[in-house]
Amino acid sequence: MTTTYADEQQQEPESEKKAILVCSFGTTFADSRKVTIEAIENRVRAEYPDWEVRRAFSAHKVIKVLKERDGIDVDTPEQAMQKLADEGYTKVAIMSLDVIPGFEYDYDTRVFNMWKDQGSFKKMSLALPLFYYMGQTNKPDDFIPALNAVKTEFPGQQGDDEAILIMAHGTAHPANAYYTVMQDRINELGWKNTWIYTVEGTPNLEEIIAQMKGKNIKKVTLFPLMMVAGDHANNDMAGADKESHKSQLLAAGFEVDTYIHGIGENVAVQDLYMQRLKDAIANHGQARNT
Repeated sequence: MTTTYADEQQQEPESEKKAILVCSFGTTFADSRKVTIEAIENRVRAEYPDWEVRRAFSAHKVIKVLKERDGIDVDTPEQAMQKLADEGYTKVAIMSLDVIPGFEYDYDTRVFNMWKDQGSFKKMSLALPLFYYMGQTNKPDDFIPALNAVKTEFPGQQGDDEAILIMAHGTAHPANAYYTVMQDRINELGWKNTWIYTVEGTPNLEEIIAQMKGKNIKKVTLFPLMMVAGDHANNDMAGADKESHKSQLLAAGFEVDTYIHGIGENVAVQDLYMQRLKDAIANHGQARNT
């Protein structure tokens, strides 16, 4: 007989202390943080009322700025886990708000494994990022539902000479290959004139500009594939500096619109992150139901 999540909740002893640690890179942009990270944290509180919900940022430089500039204290993942252990929590789920399993998710995984090896908690779970499985044997394809969720925020009808450029972060981590898979799925879905490019990886904007010119694209909408609309979205993508992506595209002769919102604002994307959390808790580990 399969035990459901609801059954498990009923079977847990009343004395068990449970916590969910919501881990993200973080941001110094307060407005975006409120409608992305905080919005997801609030959903977690609403859907898991019996669990303590805590926050951790993996970006130490963001934590430093918030402390010095705003007087806001945010824990690193390891600091947050230490506090939960000290306070007697017995069941902990780490919720990752990462987009792909790159360096930041590796960080979460190391923290998870460290505390698992120490045996400080009776049960531990680590949720997967938005994009993880690619439809391997007996595994789901995260890319199609995740991309379709992202697309719910796209502008309306596109003309034949209009394009959408999805700006991803990019990384030196091998997970940069995920963007190639995303582009493959975008092509498979038949999305017209839609390209993925990265700030710090491949493909880069110059490569996409060449492709767009080959298709006689005249107008471009820039769309960030990032949890928050922080520095990359506001400055690298849409800034007034001549090196910004918007400025480069204008200089190349394109008309440019920008969509400056993090995907964490998107309810359909939030739903997928919530499902990742639910699956991780149900499996008590770094895994997900198929």
